[in-house]
Amino acid sequence: MRIVVKIAGALLESAETTRLIARQIAEVSQVGHEVLVLHGGGKILTSTMERLGLEPRFVNGLRVTDPATRDAALMVLAGLVNKRLVAMLASAGQPAVGICGGDGDTFLAEKMSLGGADLGFVGYLTGCNATLLELLWVNGMVPVAASIAPGRDGEYYNINADHMAAACAEFCHAERLIYLTDVAGVLDGSAVLPRISARDLEALIRTRKVTGGMVLKLEACRRALLSGVPLCGIVGGAQPGALSDAVFGSTPEACARGTRVEAAAL
Repeated sequence: MRIVVKIAGALLESAETTRLIARQIAEVSQVGHEVLVLHGGGKILTSTMERLGLEPRFVNGLRVTDPATRDAALMVLAGLVNKRLVAMLASAGQPAVGICGGDGDTFLAEKMSLGGADLGFVGYLTGCNATLLELLWVNGMVPVAASIAPGRDGEYYNINADHMAAACAEFCHAERLIYLTDVAGVLDGSAVLPRISARDLEALIRTRKVTGGMVLKLEACRRALLSGVPLCGIVGGAQPGALSDAVFGSTPEACARGTRVEAAAL
């Protein structure tokens, strides 16, 4: 089975949680599944920028990425965060290779604009050359991709990791797209919704029962499902066994700790 796993940057701020997630990814990979890991790192990037004297700016939740911010993103996302996660996977017994879009010409981006606003080096994923990914999978390794990729102009673009994960799942023909988050799943008040349909998804957004980053995840899940990915999951990544449940569980009870969004419900 081919699985795309996106890890929220907030989970990677804790070495203990990162180690737990690495063990879960190792367990899934070592039973023969092809796993592509995508990760964020926004909070770590923001704190690093502040230490460098750079002021973070956002427009509708998207980071305005001037040249200095883009260079910091390369340093933090493709460097510090990526390599820490690769090391944790190695410690869990799973060889991994950290990449960003430019490595092996794996991912291609285009510049994004928002309502006429110039966001700088902010992009969206437009293509995937899976040759490098498949080479790594065949040799038992897990590719760990930072959410940054070059455009045809040779410039790197910062990409929203939730949207990049959905695009990767589409381009790689994944059978699962799993979001490991710092919350237990999609919440209705304090209760986790174990399963949602497209109608539920749209209503949750329209009535503002979900806001912020969860809106982006639900929109990304919808894209993936419509492109042919049969199952998406949104689960609390800090829970032991959460990834295996999201990937392999076949009943709501088996996945009660997270939310499943299924193509059959569309």
